[in-house]
Amino acid sequence: MPRNYKSTEVFLKPDPKYGSLLASKIINKLMWTGKKSIAQKLLYDALDIVSQKIEKEQLEILEAAVENIRPRVEVRSKRVGGATYQVPHEVSRRRQQTLAIRWLVDMARSKRGKPMARRLADELFDAFNNQGAAVTKKENTHKMAEANSAYSHFA
Repeated sequence: MPRNYKSTEVFLKPDPKYGSLLASKIINKLMWTGKKSIAQKLLYDALDIVSQKIEKEQLEILEAAVENIRPRVEVRSKRVGGATYQVPHEVSRRRQQTLAIRWLVDMARSKRGKPMARRLADELFDAFNNQGAAVTKKENTHKMAEANSAYSHFA
């Protein structure tokens, strides 16, 4: 990250349908080549599909899914005396959300054979039920941090 980095989060506006910053962040992550209206339609269609399976509000489903994907700890490389160690670190709340959104969208994109709205809906449904590829990614991150807990004194 450059030394003069300024976060653009202050410019983030809530999405038009729910008034949620979380939904807006997911839309921005889904967006390709500046086509925000297409990304909005994808998210809203995916939430419609999931809300037919689960009898809850769409925004609650979205928040619960992201909450289930959030990693609490991660490993970071630290070089000590010529050796590189994977040192477990606590993850800040903001980075937890960023990683959860990134994993959710990336796992939905990695599936093939269905429209993107359906893939995103499947991943949201799985994340809501604490299953799926994004939750597996979180669990693998936690396992790696636990396996390297012997190096936590380097943190």
